[in-house]
Amino acid sequence: MFEIVVGVGRGIEYLHNGCAMKILHFDIKPHNILLDDNFNPKVLDFGLAKLYPVDDSIISLTAAHGTFGYMAPELFYKNIGNISYKVDIYGFGMMLMEIVGRRKNLKDFVDHSSQNYFPTWIYDQFELGENMKLEDLSENETKIVRKMIIVAFWCIQTKPISSPSMTKVLNMLESEDELLEIPPKSLVFSIDLSSSN
Repeated sequence: MFEIVVGVGRGIEYLHNGCAMKILHFDIKPHNILLDDNFNPKVLDFGLAKLYPVDDSIISLTAAHGTFGYMAPELFYKNIGNISYKVDIYGFGMMLMEIVGRRKNLKDFVDHSSQNYFPTWIYDQFELGENMKLEDLSENETKIVRKMIIVAFWCIQTKPISSPSMTKVLNMLESEDELLEIPPKSLVFSIDLSSSN
């Protein structure tokens, strides 16, 4: 699971920094990641992708692009920040939450409405000091899962200026540092999505 996440991150980092033009995918989600026979991930479906000069950091769009649940807040709310490569970082963070939690971020049928939106529920578990109870994991696996969730929290910050670049995301994931700082709770976490069903 961890190697797949890092592989996807490297693919996105290449799109953002490895080409003569920046390639912004605009639809990073689990459905757009293909695994080969050796579980090496490949980023697919460039139907919404846009090319931008490497030095051009702000993007102008006439309509929101992407899949609901993976779309960065700045695509909807212009007052929280400019549209940039951070839209792919946000999608990666939401995808990371789903991979770690092994469930969709929006869950229709749960016993408690607080569990309806996985990022909110898992952030609350961290604040309460609760241990992750996703499965029977070794101590080392638990540390990796914790790191992946903290990185996801950084990726899905409401304001794009607060989220890291994919290079920084990869540095956090591949770092030996087990005590990554948990970011402040994002405003997107506090939206009650249960009323929209």
